[in-house]
Amino acid sequence: MNFEEKKLKEKIELIINTIQTKGGNEIVSVNLKSIENSPCDFFIICNGNSNRQIQAIAKGIEEKTLENLKLKAWQKEGLKSDWILLDYIDVVIHIFKPETRDFYDLTGLWGDAEVKNIKN
Repeated sequence: MNFEEKKLKEKIELIINTIQTKGGNEIVSVNLKSIENSPCDFFIICNGNSNRQIQAIAKGIEEKTLENLKLKAWQKEGLKSDWILLDYIDVVIHIFKPETRDFYDLTGLWGDAEVKNIKN
């Protein structure tokens, strides 16, 4: 594993740990590296039970990545909606309310990718 792969793994582990700490559910990691023209290397997808919880998850991720990795999200979308997206260029985090996640079905949309379910 080279330096870049180690940094990516560290980033993903920090994000997943933060989601777990904030009570996020149904966490999956979607490896898009083998998909041609994919928007990033990984999606991290999770649920929160309310808008307040998905906002807390997003805020926690932003705080932990800045504090531990000195990284800021390149883009943030939907901070006041049922789907928050944090774009760290190589990793994009999707934080949904359950019904919104079911509707958009990103895991199904990127079905050719390697999907890993993370235990809560």
